[in-house]
Amino acid sequence: MKLRNLLSAAAAAMILAAAPASAQQLSIATGGTGGVYYPYGGGLAELISKYIDGSTAVAEVTGASVENMGLISRGDSDIAIGLADTVYAGFTGTGKFEDRKLDNVRALASIYPNAVQIVTMADSGINTLADLKGKRVSVGAPGSGTEVSAKTLLEANGITYDDIEEQRLNFNETADALRDGDIDAGFWSVGPPTSSILNLATTRDIKLIALTDEEIVAALDAEPTFAPYALRKGIYDGVEAPVNTVSTPNVLFVNAEMDEDLAYQITKALFEHVDELIAIHPAANDTTVDFALNSTPIPMHPGALRYYEETGSPIPPKLYP
Repeated sequence: MKLRNLLSAAAAAMILAAAPASAQQLSIATGGTGGVYYPYGGGLAELISKYIDGSTAVAEVTGASVENMGLISRGDSDIAIGLADTVYAGFTGTGKFEDRKLDNVRALASIYPNAVQIVTMADSGINTLADLKGKRVSVGAPGSGTEVSAKTLLEANGITYDDIEEQRLNFNETADALRDGDIDAGFWSVGPPTSSILNLATTRDIKLIALTDEEIVAALDAEPTFAPYALRKGIYDGVEAPVNTVSTPNVLFVNAEMDEDLAYQITKALFEHVDELIAIHPAANDTTVDFALNSTPIPMHPGALRYYEETGSPIPPKLYP
């Protein structure tokens, strides 16, 4: 009887030893449901769960870029998306992050550009950036990259919050407030086209405010991570000509302590299965190795660098930790 018990115990131990370790679930910090971060993050979660053994992932709704920097730095989330200007400011301890340097984050890639989109109603009488003075303007959710970009763009062109009645609304709230006449204009900094503007444009006649060449130059002087961008004709109902604006890359980033092989596997899955992301949102058309290497403002994680080295692409020295 004792021998039978010993054999049973040994067999049980062998079964336990052979069983796979429980899958780790990764949290992806994104943004509001009305932007691109959330569906893109959901698509990335699907890739991780499908192609990385022992890992699953889920996209989490957050306040976007600024909040996401804190979540990654503290280890409260595993992966996050943020605007390049916000990520750079956090890494260097400048701007909103003065005296709060978060230099324990590392990039995996820049994944697509965010275009600053200034939306108003077609009959609002607002035609230029200067026309926003004295108006009720949503500058984005509190702590979001949209607010950072809006404030930088406005101040670079001589407009402060003292000149407008600013409101801090997320994308869906901004669209609803425009539809209901509660605000006069709103800022989005997001990969175009975005669902909240698409939906608004199907029920109301909208207008996008174009920036002049001088306003774009002033913005680029104020924020080096800005780049000129043209929203294409027809991107939303009622947009009958290209609209000049500025854009900022979106960065996929993690804590520097992430396991090197896991960072490698995530980066590899991102690029080798990008077609599945494109099927979820067209912004992923810009998710390329070249864009990642030429648009990322902070050092990359060693695991990500290992993948880029395998591609044979030239890696800028600034991307090495």
